[in-house]
Amino acid sequence: MANTKRKLFQKRRLRVRNKLRKTANGRLRLSVHRSNKNISAQLIDDLRGVTVAAASTLEKELGSVGVNNVEAAAKVGAKLAERAKAAGVEDCYFDRGGFLFHGKIKALADAAREGGLKF
Repeated sequence: MANTKRKLFQKRRLRVRNKLRKTANGRLRLSVHRSNKNISAQLIDDLRGVTVAAASTLEKELGSVGVNNVEAAAKVGAKLAERAKAAGVEDCYFDRGGFLFHGKIKALADAAREGGLKF
């Protein structure tokens, strides 16, 4: 029986996350989620089970509510890097989930790197 798109996405997401966990070395995880209307990212401490910093296009202060394009993704990445610095985080690893590292995901990652995050 053929797998659905959702099942294939979940398999891809878990495959990426499990490979990254092997090389995590106690670093935080920068997790990205993209929907048709919004994009969000958060820094997660898997050992304690808490979110250290987060940013999303749903926030009014970013000025891009309901917008899901490359510019909005770059704003989210920059804001997340700013909040991570305020929380004292510099190193993390990038968990792209089941999404391809292209377009909006790449723009978010590049903006976070420019903001001072190392991954």
